Amino acid sequence: MTKRTSAKYKIDRRMGENIWGRAKSPVNRREYGPGQHGQRRKGKLSDFGIQLRAKQKLKGYYGDMTEKQFRRIFAEAERQRGDTGELLVGLLERRLDTVVYRAKFVPTIFAARQFVNHGHVTVNGQRVNIPSYRVKEGDVIEVREKSKQMTALLEAVQLAERDVPDYIEADHSKMTATFVRIPGLGDVPYPVVMEPNLVIEFYAQN
Repeated sequence: MTKRTSAKYKIDRRMGENIWGRAKSPVNRREYGPGQHGQRRKGKLSDFGIQLRAKQKLKGYYGDMTEKQFRRIFAEAERQRGDTGELLVGLLERRLDTVVYRAKFVPTIFAARQFVNHGHVTVNGQRVNIPSYRVKEGDVIEVREKSKQMTALLEAVQLAERDVPDYIEADHSKMTATFVRIPGLGDVPYPVVMEPNLVIEFYAQN
């Protein structure tokens, strides 16, 4: 097992939920947390603990980004006019690695980050290798010609465990995806319940 895969499974077990809806998640077999003390009975979480768990779950879902990265995105959502939770999710969904993952070009969000980093995608015909690059409505993301026959790519397209959401139009015959619109929380196909309102409470008090 690679370090990346191990970390991904550890997040699932730490949260106690299969946050990506993966068939191979260890939570499907073991509901206790990782480590030698993982099987101890869980105590009732405080309000702080509930808020922290919500933040860790949302941050983990998008590739376990650093606290600095996540806090910066939250601060931007907070500055904008509107519902901060909805805006936060919208900003996270506009990340290029998220769009590549949503379009089913790769099997996991971690693979999406690596896929973009290695220069396998273009945005509106221009090569972009920054996973945090912010996609705009109408942008066309395409897998570069020399990368279209990669085994991992072809396998990801066939995955039955998730569908392409309606705010992205994907053409797997051409390996292109168009970012149609910025989604709201209710549009995003999270396998588990995400609670950005608790993330807002966490940062408001800490």
